[in-house]
Formats: sequence, C-alpha cells, structure tokens
Amino acid sequence: MRLVTFKTNEMSERAGSLVNDGQSVVDLNLAFSHKYGETSCLLTSVQAMAENSEEALSVANDLLNNPPSDSIFKRTDVHLRAPIQPPAQMRDFSCFELHLEQSFAAARRMRSARSPDPEKAYQESDTRVDDLVMKTVRRQPIYYKANRFAVIGADDDVVWPSYSKMLDFELEWGCYIGIPGKDISKAQARDHIFGYTIFNDISARDAQGREMGGQLGPAKGKDFDTANVMGPCLVTPDELGDPYDLEMIVRINGKEYGRGNTGDMLWTFDDVIGHVSQSETLHSGEFLGSGTVGNGSGLEQLKFLKPDDIIELEVAKIGILRTRITKPC
Repeated sequence: MRLVTFKTNEMSERAGSLVNDGQSVVDLNLAFSHKYGETSCLLTSVQAMAENSEEALSVANDLLNNPPSDSIFKRTDVHLRAPIQPPAQMRDFSCFELHLEQSFAAARRMRSARSPDPEKAYQESDTRVDDLVMKTVRRQPIYYKANRFAVIGADDDVVWPSYSKMLDFELEWGCYIGIPGKDISKAQARDHIFGYTIFNDISARDAQGREMGGQLGPAKGKDFDTANVMGPCLVTPDELGDPYDLEMIVRINGKEYGRGNTGDMLWTFDDVIGHVSQSETLHSGEFLGSGTVGNGSGLEQLKFLKPDDIIELEVAKIGILRTRITKPC
C-alpha cells in the first residue's frame, strides 16, 4: 500500500492511497463512507492508521479492491503533504559511512582552499576529530533529533533560509513506527515498522559549519521552516520486498548527480530500532531517518544548490520526491 496525506481546495487533510501507478489517489474514509454509510476512526489520518496498523491496513486493503469512483481523485487535483505531518518524533541517523568520509574530506578541502598552498594544506590537515566521529559511528548508531515542525511534503517548495548562502540537499530514506514498543530486539524490529518514505534533509552548510565546533550537533544548519521534505508516500513493508536492496538516485534539474543503495547502510533500521528503544518507548508515527547515502549530497562534490533548482530524489519501489528551491527576493 502507498499511503498519502492529501488535501484539496474543498477538503482539509485526508488519508489516501496512491493507485493507478501514482496517477490517482483514493480517499480512504470517503470510500469507507460509501460502502458502510459512516466514517471510520481508523482512517481519519495516516497517523491514526499507524496507531492501529494491522486493523487499519486490513480495512484499507479491502476498500482498495474496488473503491467507489467518486472517492478517486486525479493526482494532479490534490496537494500532497508529508505522509505524517508532523511526525510524532523525528530522529535522523548517520548510517552510511561513505557519505561521512567524503563529507569530512570535502570540508577539509574547503578549509584548505584559503591557504596559499591548498593541496599541501589539505594533505597536512588534522583529521583527529573526523576519525573520532567515524570510530563512534562504527561502534553504534548515532543520531540527532530533528525539527518535526519543519516537515513538508512533495507538493511544497523549500524556502531558502535568509541567513544562508550555501544550501544543500541530502538523499535519505526512513521508516515510520507502527506498533509502539520498548526494549525491542533486532529480531523483532521489523514488526514495529509501519512503512518507509524518502527524505530530503535540506542543510544550510555554512551555518552548520559554524556551529558544529560546539559538538552538540546541527542546529540552524538544519532548523528552518521547510527543511525536512518527505514523501511522496509511505510504502508499507509488503510492497518493498528486501528493503536493503533499493537503488537510490539524486538528480538536479534532470541531471543525475549521484547514486547509492540502501544496502550500503552500516546500521539497518533493525539495528537503529533496537538501539533507540533501550529503556525508551518508540511511539506510533515516529520517524527514523537513514542519514545520507554516499554521493547523495552536494557537499561531497562541493557543488551547492541555486534558487529555482529542482531536486529529484528517487528510491526504488518508493517513488520520486521532487522539490523546488525558492528564494524570497
């Protein structure tokens, strides 16, 4: 199932499902109302579906077998929000080693560029802090708690933050929690995953570079309205097959920029769920991001975004998350 949160000019947010190869959206509660003469509390939102995952998906699947025609909307006639907006909680991990290694190297290149001999300065640059981070990443999953109120969906633009001159994209994916749990074992973790989506972690690299020396993680480098783009849909696990063999591709203005694979993750979501849930309850609708796949950001190539750029993040079997960058005059 490919669940979406959508709205129209006439209706506020609704829970729906993409059908017809993504060309149509079924309004699930409207379909339920036509069939049973009343609405369902299970289908009021994708969050409600996550909270009642097994029962809600069973009801929705039955409706999708033969939805009433007037519960079906053209994709072009609806506005897609993020699958759950805002999510109950939001954590973003660093599960791809290659991205971190290449990002650290790129940051050293940028600092060395100010030297009279940039190449010599780069070769002699101090890597002790970077090495310590990599040592930690290889020992355990690491993450920061992101700004859930900055989440937007597939049909929303990213608005360039006023304080930044160096904006970047990040090709990620992530999972939503369905059944809540605490002290979840790695072997049981997949039972708690409600679905997966694509995540574009927009980053103000200049602000991030200034603040990371404080060693408390990103702040204004990540925290601004429209910074967290998710969608276009939440895909339930039964549609993905092996979640760790999915091609990931980023394109800027139609040109391929980089690619990787979900199988490149050092820590899987099974690992991540087991780690986070130690003595801590994970709740329905929480989002766990993968971190950026190797070659999935502009920083790694020292090429950054421009106003009006169109970013396309594609993850096989999930879809394409297309986003436009806007900058106020």
